[in-house]
Amino acid sequence: MVELWRGGRLESCHAGHAVIWDQGGIQESWGDPGTIIFPRSSCKMIQALPLVESGAADAVGLTDRHLALACASHQGAALHVGMNGQWLAGLGLAEADLRCGSHEPYDSEERNRLIRADQAPCQLHNNCSGKHCGFLTATQHMKAGPEYVELDHPLQRAIRGTTEEVTGEAVAGYGIDGCSAPNFAMSLAGLARAMQAFAAARDSGDARQRAMARLRDAMAAHPEMVAGEGRACTELMRAMHGRVTIKTGAEAVFVAMIPDQKIGIALKIADGATRASEAAVVALLVRLGVLEADHPMAQKRLPGVQKNWRGLTTGEVRLAAGFA
Repeated sequence: MVELWRGGRLESCHAGHAVIWDQGGIQESWGDPGTIIFPRSSCKMIQALPLVESGAADAVGLTDRHLALACASHQGAALHVGMNGQWLAGLGLAEADLRCGSHEPYDSEERNRLIRADQAPCQLHNNCSGKHCGFLTATQHMKAGPEYVELDHPLQRAIRGTTEEVTGEAVAGYGIDGCSAPNFAMSLAGLARAMQAFAAARDSGDARQRAMARLRDAMAAHPEMVAGEGRACTELMRAMHGRVTIKTGAEAVFVAMIPDQKIGIALKIADGATRASEAAVVALLVRLGVLEADHPMAQKRLPGVQKNWRGLTTGEVRLAAGFA
């Protein structure tokens, strides 16, 4: 899908798979639509469906910003950490109730603040902590036990069932994600089908459609909560003025929901390279006419000339022949 050229030679290449799913099924595909993948964080809106459908979100008055954070892989910036802390306090819970683990925040200002204060990061800084706040909200509403990341926990059983319903297929096993929660394997086509269902969902539909539309629109309306400054998800959703919702996942997975066209996109770069997944999703969004190729945030990720630290041209990143 994406190639790096240097000195007139092909230096690196990134193979992958992509599916565009419309109301009639697969509209276009590259690679193998049936390849089984772990969607990683690209499926957070699927994992958040029980939070909304159960009534848990409304029972505690969650706003759209909360729902966007529940679907986020955030930077651990002050706005993310602060909202997570307030969210837990409103539930009568604390940081220790999370099961995601802690890591250094990706946000440089927050990281530097911790260093200056000689403080260690906590679980609120975890990029998946918003999802876990959503998990705790649903768990509390279900009156289930505190170990909500266990595979046989009622919440994870609900997420598994929901995953199978929206992908139209049985899960192909599971792995443990970086945040300790189960991540259910699926075909790339199944993931694209689910994204099409989110894209086509309407506020006037049934309970599932209303939940899908609410989560999709919350992410598009609050891109700063979904990732953070400098990140592809945030910058590209802003560039598309909230008309398209996108979400990345670890190991170079990307999804997109395009409500105006009722289209879902899913892609996976085989070697897990982020530079390739970002270039590929931008290429597909440009192809579908929802992102301007000359927008600075598209140009930041589209293939082009590479320069070194002295400003010398060293090579070129290109879309492979036959892709997009």
